[in-house]
Amino acid sequence: MKFIQALNALLVGLTNAKAASHSSNSLVSAAGDIAIIPGWNLQSSLYVSTSSSHLSQPGVGVTDWHRVGPRGTVLAGLIESGVYSDEQLFFADNLNSLATNLSFRSPWIYREEFAMTPDQDQYFTLHTHGITSKADVYLNGAMIVGSDEQQGSYGGRQYNVTGNIRHGTNGLLIKAYQTDYLRDFSMGFVDWNPYPPDNGTGVWRNVEIKQSGPVSMSPFRVVIVLKSLTETKKVHLTLFTDLVNQSQRKIQVTVKGTIISPLGSTASPVARSIHLGPEERKTISIPATIENAAIWWPARWGDQRLYTVQGEVKIEDSRKTVSDKSRPQQFGIRKVFSRVNEHNDTAFFVNDRPFQVMGGGYGPDIFLRFEKTRVAKIFEYMLDMGLNTLRLEGKQEHPELYELADQMGIMILAGWECCDKWEGWEYNDDANGVKWVKSDYPIAQAAMLHEAEMMQTHPSMLGLLVGSDYWPNAQATQIYLEALRQMNWDNPVIASASQRGYPEALGPSGMKMDGPYDWVPPNYWYGDREGAAFGFGSELGAGVGTPELSSLKRFLSDEELEILWRQPNATQFHMSRYDSQFYDRSIYNSALFARYGEPVDLEDYILKCQMADYEATRAQFEAYSAKQNASRPATGSIYWMLNSAWPNLHWQLFDYYLSPMGAYFGAKVGNRMEHVAYDHKKETVWLINHSLESKGERQLMIDLIDINGTEISSIVVKTETSPSSSKEVGRPGGIDHIQDLAFLRLTLRDTNTNQDLSRNVYWLAPQNDVLDWDNSTWYTTPVTKFANFQQLQSVPNAIVKATAHKAKVKGPHGHANVDIQLENVSDHPAVFLRLTVINSSDQTVIAPVFWSDNYVTLWPKESVRVSVLFEGDLDGAVFELSGRNVQKAQFTCLGASN
Repeated sequence: MKFIQALNALLVGLTNAKAASHSSNSLVSAAGDIAIIPGWNLQSSLYVSTSSSHLSQPGVGVTDWHRVGPRGTVLAGLIESGVYSDEQLFFADNLNSLATNLSFRSPWIYREEFAMTPDQDQYFTLHTHGITSKADVYLNGAMIVGSDEQQGSYGGRQYNVTGNIRHGTNGLLIKAYQTDYLRDFSMGFVDWNPYPPDNGTGVWRNVEIKQSGPVSMSPFRVVIVLKSLTETKKVHLTLFTDLVNQSQRKIQVTVKGTIISPLGSTASPVARSIHLGPEERKTISIPATIENAAIWWPARWGDQRLYTVQGEVKIEDSRKTVSDKSRPQQFGIRKVFSRVNEHNDTAFFVNDRPFQVMGGGYGPDIFLRFEKTRVAKIFEYMLDMGLNTLRLEGKQEHPELYELADQMGIMILAGWECCDKWEGWEYNDDANGVKWVKSDYPIAQAAMLHEAEMMQTHPSMLGLLVGSDYWPNAQATQIYLEALRQMNWDNPVIASASQRGYPEALGPSGMKMDGPYDWVPPNYWYGDREGAAFGFGSELGAGVGTPELSSLKRFLSDEELEILWRQPNATQFHMSRYDSQFYDRSIYNSALFARYGEPVDLEDYILKCQMADYEATRAQFEAYSAKQNASRPATGSIYWMLNSAWPNLHWQLFDYYLSPMGAYFGAKVGNRMEHVAYDHKKETVWLINHSLESKGERQLMIDLIDINGTEISSIVVKTETSPSSSKEVGRPGGIDHIQDLAFLRLTLRDTNTNQDLSRNVYWLAPQNDVLDWDNSTWYTTPVTKFANFQQLQSVPNAIVKATAHKAKVKGPHGHANVDIQLENVSDHPAVFLRLTVINSSDQTVIAPVFWSDNYVTLWPKESVRVSVLFEGDLDGAVFELSGRNVQKAQFTCLGASN
């Protein structure tokens, strides 16, 4: 690729990067100050001829280096500084063109200068929060630490640099060594997508300088005693902090803390005095009391009431000198625990209520870039889909992620990743990670200490998995548990995400990892084997998540788009790694072609993909919801995956550009708070209730029509619902008499308010898919006979009237809020209607966007109202309607000026 060659040339320094600003203002100037290194000059060691010691001296010329922000991998920095464009790298197989670039096989240098004004009795600490995967660190010509110690992506460490800080300009240099996923404790992607060419090498988290007096303090850790939600008038808690006397003299200090409470709650001031000997380290505890405590709840169950704690340590001398301060930290009062039930399945409880995990696996950006606003939008999508938990498999990200989760009420399952160095155990024959040796354990210890300290106060923490596919050995387990004890960890700790084995100190994990990861039919989830809806599925899904055509055109060439539908077994660069089971769409396409018919063109292929993806995700979430209180309960499900690390063709509920698709709305329907669902195996109907309090009489309408809209059966069922429970309530009439194809509509109504709570439409074939359970693999269960939906191609064309009105209530945060009325004026169904918001000026799809419902199917003469929220100017938006048997058309909002 010519553009790749041209861009590679820029690596030698054609970006004219600006050197760091040598401001006379000191980076830190008072006790308790902590500052992020504001940015870096970045260059490959291939283009640097002088020593690292010399380069770390102030005044070295770096005018031909690349100027980057405070945190980012090498490739993230090169994109930021204009060397590469991610849109270009993501297009077709351009990313692969960098695989042979020698600069990514060599160390990279991050360099910055900053001003300091050190004075007597001041102490300075350098904090590294995450460098992938190992680095040498220099300050003003002296090596602070070598790569033998500064190792691991989560190797957050603190170095006393008091003796190295100079008055005036200081030079800091970090030499990051190229990452090897099998040898280093790094952040890898296994088979999620192609590896980034730099393997994630670089200063991916902030580096900080902290100033203190002789005594420093760590951030507070908070341990709350909440025996019962009925005993909140007075809640006791304990604050912990680590004090370090950096001087050679004995010092008496007083630690004071302040707790800022939500409205209506009060907290007592906290303080404790203590003597510290020369260079003594000591952990102290300070009791506190909160009256009329405000409880923190997950989003679907209540409010996210957050407290803030901050403190300072003063030296007990005549001046009461402040020696250090802690950053403000938020915490919530809530109770989380887990247990392994009689079926050997893990079940979680939040505030003493059974908490069925309905979550997704998180994919960080492929170049480990982090944008808080983007993560907030991802979380908004999670809440819109009814998801309550995010699983981080070795992708612990930054403090901002946990803060957002606290504020938005999303639970977090964190933990280490699979398949590489992290699971290099002698009993793991499934992966090639280099086996652990003696020198690896201190690296793992540092990682656990750092991550546990970062996560400890967050009420969003549901649990920590110290293994993924495999459990840690006894020595690593002991190290992990001791580090967690030091950090006052009081959340569940689980051995792994699978049931392969466990260390004696932790016991069984209670989680299954039996697949699937590739396509399975809807009736799979109602079975009683493998990943079906029972127990806790730690990562599983039908391998779907095909983007809509507007997104596909952003990253696939015309040739690749043709291959996508014309060559169903072809390998796909935007699927997975070349050596992965998931490098093609053969399993998915075999089912798609057999069930929905061979596509006639690209648009037909994408439409069929959306229908298949919709039914696949809906079935998974509905089945787990239906079995939440079964004899063997479905205690949790982590959908594989929530989002993708780059533009991808599967394993996502919305695409990389934040456009929702069929999989998204299948999940949204399947996760409704109160819902009615069809069991594809038993051919029965389930009433589902995820709420804590909703109960009472409900009315179910069960309607079945044929392909022409002729009624087969119509049944009304009245029943009672209870919180956090599901039950079978009947069977549709006429299921046994379906000829070619039928549509089943399930409607749930609250008879007290006369409001519809859920509307749900299925397309059903005369015969179900037949599964070959005995030949299941770790990634799928084969199908010996497919359900036949090919008659969908023969549904008569329908005419649908669409009218958009500006909603009476304004959208939050200035979002446009529109109501759309869809009316099927035909005598036959209008199938799988898709609504899209489009920018009228350039015809691009607007995202993110929040629909109350989408991809809907209408009965003859039926009207449905949906709503949509999106950022932007309503006057600049048009709406597009398309579907299985309707003509594509655009319309505008009647309340807009256009």
